[in-house]
Amino acid sequence: MKTLKSIFLSSFLFIGMISCKTSRIVDKPIDFGEDRKDLSLKYMKDRYGLESSSPQIEPKMIVLHWTAIPTLEASFRAFENSRLPQSREEISGAGQLNVSAHFLVDRDGTIYRLMPENLMARHVIGLNHAAIGIENVGGTRDTPLTDAQLEANIYLVNYLSDKYDIDYVIGHYEYTNFEGHELWLEKDEAYRTKKTDPGEDFMAKLRNAVKDKNFKEVPSK
Repeated sequence: MKTLKSIFLSSFLFIGMISCKTSRIVDKPIDFGEDRKDLSLKYMKDRYGLESSSPQIEPKMIVLHWTAIPTLEASFRAFENSRLPQSREEISGAGQLNVSAHFLVDRDGTIYRLMPENLMARHVIGLNHAAIGIENVGGTRDTPLTDAQLEANIYLVNYLSDKYDIDYVIGHYEYTNFEGHELWLEKDEAYRTKKTDPGEDFMAKLRNAVKDKNFKEVPSK
């Protein structure tokens, strides 16, 4: 029987062969061994009531973020390990699975794929089981998101929506609008964090660029 690690590597090799011919995506995998698999399955069970033998997802949503970290290297390190660092006390009560995302976009617009798109990443409360995450390096006052990053996000949204049945594209700050929605599975009513990324202006520009995709409107609160 194949291990998750072998499946993970095979997926990257297959995706890599495709991406070399059809996209600008560079594969830069984070650690996704047995420990991350087990933590992902525990997260899915504890937070969402989902029991499975594999942390696979059916993507219905794309969530855009910023890392609030100024460099690619430091941003990657924040996601690389499977277990949440001690510095993230504010979310550690919801599980020891480290935060991550499927894609990381550098400030020059280079797109890095950190993990296969059909495995769960911890990046948005309540919706991880159905959401592909895109992180953008920077986002602070000193490192605002760049035009190159916007263009890369537009490219990724088009690429992913052509590949999957995507209904929603949202900014991280909009995630609580989905409370009560059929996609919302978080069981703890007290587990919420305040978010502003990737900014309303960034999302407005992105939505205008992909309006031909006719994504569904974000639910109103």
